[in-house]
Amino acid sequence: MAPSRPYPAPPSAPPPGSVPRHTPWWQRRWVRYGALITLLALSGLVILALVRQETGTEGFLVGLGLAVLPVPLLLAVFHWLDRVEPGPWRNMLFSFAWGACAAALMAIVANSFATHWIATATADPDEADTLGATVIAPVVEESAKAAALLLIFLFRRRDLAGIVDGAVVAGVTATGFAFTENILYLGTAFDTDRLNGEWGIASVTAATFFVRVIMSPFAHPLFTVFTGIGFGIAALSGERRRVRRVLLPLAGLLLAMGMHALWNGSASFGAYGFLAVYAAFMVPAFGLLTWLVVWARQRKLRTVREELPVYVAAGWLTPAEPHALGSMRARRLARNHARRHFGRPAARTVTEYERYATALAFLRHRGRRGRAGADFALRERELLHELWRRRETAQPALNQAARMTMPVAARPWPVHGMHGVYGVPVRPPVWPSGYGPYGPVAPPPWYNPYRTQP
Repeated sequence: MAPSRPYPAPPSAPPPGSVPRHTPWWQRRWVRYGALITLLALSGLVILALVRQETGTEGFLVGLGLAVLPVPLLLAVFHWLDRVEPGPWRNMLFSFAWGACAAALMAIVANSFATHWIATATADPDEADTLGATVIAPVVEESAKAAALLLIFLFRRRDLAGIVDGAVVAGVTATGFAFTENILYLGTAFDTDRLNGEWGIASVTAATFFVRVIMSPFAHPLFTVFTGIGFGIAALSGERRRVRRVLLPLAGLLLAMGMHALWNGSASFGAYGFLAVYAAFMVPAFGLLTWLVVWARQRKLRTVREELPVYVAAGWLTPAEPHALGSMRARRLARNHARRHFGRPAARTVTEYERYATALAFLRHRGRRGRAGADFALRERELLHELWRRRETAQPALNQAARMTMPVAARPWPVHGMHGVYGVPVRPPVWPSGYGPYGPVAPPPWYNPYRTQP
């Protein structure tokens, strides 16, 4: 009797990038990408002209040189957080560009208009500036940054799969926004010092640099990470929980606005209001969010170790791979081993294998919880297909890394009489005789991707 569903089979979906002929031209991928790139490029040119007009050429160059200093550190931190399941570089580039260009442009235009309108209505410029900083700016700026998360949530849902992914996208977006904002503030401060002839430690430029770059480079990422966590948790919710998928991002956005308003309003709390808010709210919030994101990162590694053994039982992975793929140290050792023996292309292959295996673990985790989409089986076959293509290079390196990091007592293979690559036995996949890895093979009768195997 022929099996009802071949497993695993080659992906039956159209190749990436292909578009059915009946698809309207405005829905084609190159049209969407072209429109997005054009929007960001135009926003960048406009924001460049506005900032240069505000600061002058010399102030703009000084502000640019000083504002770029914290960017590599912040990006390195978010890259480290994203190492378990790295998101596509296109998402990171889009997030930074959106924050630096589109969100910054929307914030400058909206803040200027609102502040001018309040000043005209109240005939009090000082009150307009205070209201603009504490009420208008948090709402406008956090909404503009949240738009990047909303776009990825709507059109790249697969790349936003939890707290860590949401925090990384939010943090990179806010880093881009803070970069442009710092150019404006530092360039304006330099222009003020140039007109007043004040230089040195007591200058406005030095004070602005100390507050914005030394003391609080994490301020904007901290605010927007609340929104990112809301979107990340919403992305894990089932398709039927529509209310939760709407309320969680809104709750995160409101928290981001509240923290932003408190931070901007700290200057009006007295001589030591800024330091009080910094010590009582900003530092604890930063520590709490850091703990939460690191905990979520470790949980992702634990999920990898818990979900992949079923594919070991089915013969797709070697017994040592769940441990190696669930340890950042073992992953690094595997990449180094492949690079040392076979060069950079082999290291890239191992990196890709690790990424696909991690995605497979999270796919199965969502499937067991009833949160996988209708394309679960197709996506599973696609990921297994990608793993199979890279197994000859990646599996020996991962097995070697597992042998170097796993205690002998915890190894899932016998200590004596070991065989296979680097002493790790390799079980053949569970296929009937005469069938290859992509032939019409039914899964073993005990295999169920939606539950843990006994």
